[in-house]
Amino acid sequence: MDPSELARGLFRLLETGDPELATAVVAPDNHNTEAVISPPACQLAGPPGALASSAWLRFAFPDLHFAIGDMLVDADRVWVRLRMRGRHTGPFVRFRDGRLDQAIPPTGREIDVEQIHLLWLRDGQMVRHEALQDVVTMLGQLGVFPPRPATMARMLLWRLTGQARRAAGEVTERAARAADLLTAPATGGAETGG
Repeated sequence: MDPSELARGLFRLLETGDPELATAVVAPDNHNTEAVISPPACQLAGPPGALASSAWLRFAFPDLHFAIGDMLVDADRVWVRLRMRGRHTGPFVRFRDGRLDQAIPPTGREIDVEQIHLLWLRDGQMVRHEALQDVVTMLGQLGVFPPRPATMARMLLWRLTGQARRAAGEVTERAARAADLLTAPATGGAETGG
């Protein structure tokens, strides 16, 4: 796979959560520096962490799409300018030090955010990923920044009623299950009921 195909494959992986694509484009020792605001499973090295990141994003934006604009390939690096788009129909949960930091309840709003990604490649796979993301624009599109009273009231209500904590638990579990698609030992047969 050439570098531009590999970059396109990474964003298809994030859109779909495809385990085969994850093992094709993400090196086992890949380090995703963007995972610091994600559930803990997103910080795993290699394809499991990439699958967890996909699950985390698709939890909030099930129709997630990355529209690639420009791409520049330079030996072992690829720069990608794109737009991240989707409808916010699930909680968008951000973490700090592995714990709930912020949960934005579903707004039904569309996001359309410009991002620039830098991918480092080795032996036909991605080994490192960094991004410059217009988070302020995304938070504005979700009604969080500048603070809109109705959105802030819903976020506060979510915190007070435990919905934010439950959403954080659910997305953490989904991300862990996605990572487990490649880390769980093979059972060698059909699952048994219980």
